[in-house]
Amino acid sequence: MSAGMATSLDAAGGPIPTSAVLTASSMHIGASCLSENVAFLKCKQKDPNPEKCLEKGQQVTRCVLHLLKDLHQRCTKEMDAYVGCMYYHTNEFDLCRKEQQAFEKACPL
Repeated sequence: MSAGMATSLDAAGGPIPTSAVLTASSMHIGASCLSENVAFLKCKQKDPNPEKCLEKGQQVTRCVLHLLKDLHQRCTKEMDAYVGCMYYHTNEFDLCRKEQQAFEKACPL
């Protein structure tokens, strides 16, 4: 994927959650999926058995995938440019600030 290529989509029309997609969307994920993440972390602290927190983990995953699809539908061009830059520059935020600003302006937190 070059810096200008579109984000790859899954069968449901959401962006495939590659490291570049997740890194570019990390601020949005932190803000929008906070309660799901906190519930999952509290569950993990209470019980280290992975089976005990599967539902909480699935809630986090659902939240993130829904958010990624929503962001991509609302800010396609800006998200694609930012994700493409992050992919090209191996997720180095400092090299993609221009694309980050455009994405955050189009899809504010």
